[in-house]
Amino acid sequence: MRSGVKVAVVGGVFAVVATGVGYGGWNLWNGLSGESDGGGTSPQSARSAAKKTGPPDAEEIEKTARDFLAAWASGDGSTAAQLTNNAAEAEPMITGYSTTAHVTKVVIEPGEAVGGKVPYRVRATVEYAGVSKPLAYSSSLTVVRGLTTGKPLVDWQPSVVHPQLTEGTSLVTSKASAPPIKAVDKDGVELTEEKFPSLTGVLAELRQKYGSKAGGVAGVELAITSADQAIPDRTLLTLTKGKEGTLKTYIDAGVQAAAERAVKRYGKASVVAVEPSTGRIRAVANNPAQGFNTAFGGAQAPGSTMKIVTAAMMLDKGLVEGAGSKVECPPTVTWEREFHNLKDFSLGTTTFQRAFARSCNTSFIKPVKPLGADAGTALGETAKKYFGIGEVWQTGVKTWDGSVPASSGAETAAAYIGQGRIQMNALTMASIAATVKGGAFRQPVIVPQSLDDRTLAPTRQLPDGMAATLRQLMAAAATGEGTAARAMASVSGAKGAKTGSAEVDGQGESDAWFTAYAGDLAAAAVVDSGGHGGDSGGDVVARVLNAR
Repeated sequence: MRSGVKVAVVGGVFAVVATGVGYGGWNLWNGLSGESDGGGTSPQSARSAAKKTGPPDAEEIEKTARDFLAAWASGDGSTAAQLTNNAAEAEPMITGYSTTAHVTKVVIEPGEAVGGKVPYRVRATVEYAGVSKPLAYSSSLTVVRGLTTGKPLVDWQPSVVHPQLTEGTSLVTSKASAPPIKAVDKDGVELTEEKFPSLTGVLAELRQKYGSKAGGVAGVELAITSADQAIPDRTLLTLTKGKEGTLKTYIDAGVQAAAERAVKRYGKASVVAVEPSTGRIRAVANNPAQGFNTAFGGAQAPGSTMKIVTAAMMLDKGLVEGAGSKVECPPTVTWEREFHNLKDFSLGTTTFQRAFARSCNTSFIKPVKPLGADAGTALGETAKKYFGIGEVWQTGVKTWDGSVPASSGAETAAAYIGQGRIQMNALTMASIAATVKGGAFRQPVIVPQSLDDRTLAPTRQLPDGMAATLRQLMAAAATGEGTAARAMASVSGAKGAKTGSAEVDGQGESDAWFTAYAGDLAAAAVVDSGGHGGDSGGDVVARVLNAR
């Protein structure tokens, strides 16, 4: 093998070491030009050979991985790309590894293949403007049989080059697109992604939006950039730090730490905490912590936690007069189709308060029928009028702010109990609980409005009677025979809560929802496939409220 690339087999695995010199005229595949599903040609002798089928064997996997990694390590993007099943997409990313990411002195050490998957360790140097820093990480590739050629090829994915690369992203070393920030909580405690991993994406977005406003000066870094300008760069390696700007947030480090611990108790969970008196976001956490921010951006049916808004609508429309109003709670009710209570329980004729505390579905469907043609729009109107759902929230970072669309037929009945097309997330449900506790909708914010004079959704006061009744209902749910009582038993002081379980098609267990308040803190959580909201969701929220 020529051109400064060394391949050695040591202890059953091979090492690829490149000195930065290209392959030149050296060809792979026993002297034949590389051929991939994405293009390329082969000599007549290769075309005449019988096309192989089935998974690549061990020898093919080792040779393909070795040749691909050697070409990549040497900076020969063209040759490496021809050893993949998508040369058109692979070549610019592999070539950019040296030309735009400025990665040099690449050493790739593959591990033992497992099936067609070959793991490897990359050690290299990033050099830019006279500054260099070491770079090390692990990734993997998978060797598959080419559909058109029958040759073993690397199944092309951007993660082959770096595990955090995805479609539409690139590795770039340059002056940072935004200055670094030192984000601090409401009391000046520094917030780092190492200590608070759920804040990783939030901190990146805050840096992108407010780094300059916070007084920072950009340095030089290797980052993952996106073709979508709305997605902030993700720093992988800092070559020169620049100057940090200090950015104050409304996060409470103690509450944030409790939220991070709480969601880790479940496979997939999210939680948000909001201060009712101000709308300030005190915590946001997800498990898994990396990736999509479900707590701020999720869109899921909230189940019976939506009965808080349904109750407000019933009060506003005069369908009930207060917590003591008599309502019917039969085991089932029909609205084009049959709706059931959990295990078909019945409370007969009971109070509105007890129906809410026990989460009687039929009590939140049957009384709404007299609305007639207005039934499909009344819930959405109430959600916007009193809870700000349907407004565009300018929290300081990107959020998705809930949806209560107009409905018809059975879908309308489903909406009243948080099913159908209703979609919420932990942020919107925490805000709903905060609105009840504070007596007014105050748009959630994570950084001061004064940073950029952004327009907030207007504050909306709940009518005094409505606010008092909703607090009475939520207090009943959090105590005595209420469905949230067990979860809230450890939470001290005046408190209120609502449970929810949302059925998801194709999912064995319902999503568990829970929203509650105590003192001047409200929180909401959703645990995917968590079952009853008073169990897993309630556990997460109670742990957050107890950190206040």
